[in-house]
Amino acid sequence: MYPILKPILFLVTPERAHHLTLVLLKIILFVPGMPWLFRQLYGSKEESLKRELFGLEFPNPVGLAAGFDKDGKHFRAMSNLGFGFIEIGTVTPKPQIGNPQPRLFRLPKDKGLINRMGFNNEGLEAMVERLKKGRDGKIIIGGNIGKNKVTPNEVAAKDYELCFEALFPHVDYFVVNVSSPNTPNLRDLQEKEPLTRLLGMLQTLNHAKPNPKPILLKIAPDLTNTQLDDIIEIVHDTKIAGVIAANTTISRANLKTSEQAIKEIGAGGLSGQPVKKRSTEVIQYLHTQSKGAFPIIAVGGIGSPQDALEKLAAGASLVQVYTGLIYEGPSLVRAINKAILKK
Repeated sequence: MYPILKPILFLVTPERAHHLTLVLLKIILFVPGMPWLFRQLYGSKEESLKRELFGLEFPNPVGLAAGFDKDGKHFRAMSNLGFGFIEIGTVTPKPQIGNPQPRLFRLPKDKGLINRMGFNNEGLEAMVERLKKGRDGKIIIGGNIGKNKVTPNEVAAKDYELCFEALFPHVDYFVVNVSSPNTPNLRDLQEKEPLTRLLGMLQTLNHAKPNPKPILLKIAPDLTNTQLDDIIEIVHDTKIAGVIAANTTISRANLKTSEQAIKEIGAGGLSGQPVKKRSTEVIQYLHTQSKGAFPIIAVGGIGSPQDALEKLAAGASLVQVYTGLIYEGPSLVRAINKAILKK
């Protein structure tokens, strides 16, 4: 179905195509029997695909990355496409419209996307209400949390605290996002001192709960090895559950798209195939230098089963896709799972 839809979707802007795809999916899944059919087409129920990680049992190791379902509106529909887990967000305490449009751009020659969305979302309260009404416990859901654009870094911890406390009863794990390039100065929070304080604060809140939940850190692919060494130390010191590597890159190296086209697009985070190599390098470095001390969820440039296998071989325990879905469609999820079974 997707090979037929893709040329049509690529005729409209990427952001509009995204909304149209989700509306169409919801309409199709209202038809009696279609959710079952979609699960048969895209799902993988083999026991050997199950992964147990930080106290959670994942039915398979392929997840939907954050950014696709920013507001927690579509996790029920997306759960019919074979994902082992779904990450929603990034959510911020207050609603925000994000950056002006256009803010999402395709790079077809590179099978990539550039986005400068800017944490556009309807806010924490709206997400919590949807989770209260829509969760059925059949899919593992992660909550990706961030800070509002207007919140200074000096008090950013409060935004993360608000998100953590409100979402705690409704998600299975948390992801702290300090690595998006599209919120001014957000990446400064990746530096060792502020990041240690932020994660330490969240862990204090977490361990005050009767049943603490896994907290992971999502990092940028643009960190140096010295900074990655700091990340390893921070994970050890704060005892968070693991790392998601990696977010979008600000690099524009080795693109097939013309320099003029890239210049016209302007600022934003680059995802998809152009970030594949660096993402794998980051995973391998973290895994090797830490001696496998913590789990890594791989994201960045996974557009084929082979891409996913490379991430797992580099040291990842689970993988996530987003841009790959735009170019390959939902059959990518099952194809990855089938490749893992054959490995």
